[in-house]
Amino acid sequence: MPQVEVLHVPDADTLLREAHLRLPRVALLYTGTPGAPLAQVLGILRQRAELAGTQWIAVGSQGLGDLLAAGADALIGDTTPPEALAMQVRTMLARSQQHVDLQDRLSRLQHRIDEFEHDERVRDQLIHMLVHDLKNPISAVMGLLEVVEDDSRVPGDSRELLRVARDEAQHLLHLTVNMLDVRKIQAGKMNLRRELMFSPMLSEVIEQARGDVGGSLRERQFTVQVAPNLSPVSADPEILRRVLANLISNALKHTSVGGSIAVAVQQERQDSLRISVRDNGEGIPADDLPNLFAAFEQSRLTLHGRFDTGMGLAFCKMAIEEHGGRIWVESERGHGSMFAFTIPFARDADEDEDFVELLS
Repeated sequence: MPQVEVLHVPDADTLLREAHLRLPRVALLYTGTPGAPLAQVLGILRQRAELAGTQWIAVGSQGLGDLLAAGADALIGDTTPPEALAMQVRTMLARSQQHVDLQDRLSRLQHRIDEFEHDERVRDQLIHMLVHDLKNPISAVMGLLEVVEDDSRVPGDSRELLRVARDEAQHLLHLTVNMLDVRKIQAGKMNLRRELMFSPMLSEVIEQARGDVGGSLRERQFTVQVAPNLSPVSADPEILRRVLANLISNALKHTSVGGSIAVAVQQERQDSLRISVRDNGEGIPADDLPNLFAAFEQSRLTLHGRFDTGMGLAFCKMAIEEHGGRIWVESERGHGSMFAFTIPFARDADEDEDFVELLS
């Protein structure tokens, strides 16, 4: 066989000692080879990682069954013509080469995965540092703007500018926090702090979300309707507040001064609660709807021309799905939009026990 180097090993003991040094592509194990039992030697060699690509051919008339049980890849009788043996060796060489090529490909893929994971870690650390470094100064700026805005000595036109500045700072804070939370959910690192939430608590969370949106909401007709005596849902109040703040802020972005925004909480079916945020703004183009909840996607049509990363709606979708619910949008150009999501009612045994304790 051309281009094939043949190495002779005198006995099984030498094979056991030197196989990992020679790394044969194909090994012919003749059953009459002196030394330790070949079946035992083959069983040991099969466990060595560096010989994973070696193809083992047992040749002989006796003991072939033991070698097959020990891991031989093929059996050939000692009366087999040389041409047939050579053909079998070529087949095994090709199979060994396939193994080498596959291992090389896996190694390259693993290297790419390692690089990707490294880049992801660096990106996560950068986002985490960015958000935490921005949150405190932005919050400080918002607080100072609010103090100055409430000062009676400030002229009316300047007070309006201060209000706009405070609202924009609030928007910037939402952008940075949403960016961090989306990364957390994608990495599976956001642990929900669930509580049993009844109608009064839901009303309180909506009111908190309303305050998070900013003063521009005062220029809209904002209404809230929460059905009384709703069954409790198991949800994270802070995350739910953030979801509502994002949806209300989104509605604000698509409505003009004097427009209406309505939040409604009601029972969806027997097993879930439905919360909706409806506005009478310009609506969302049909072409924008399919990708509206994807990060870095937003409607191309807004009344205020404000840039948005789209992280807010992406966060809403991930957060609601983390609660076991679903979120969707209904919109018609020129007739406003309605964002709605569901949260399952509390039904687990532990939550039912908590419910009983609250009633007792």
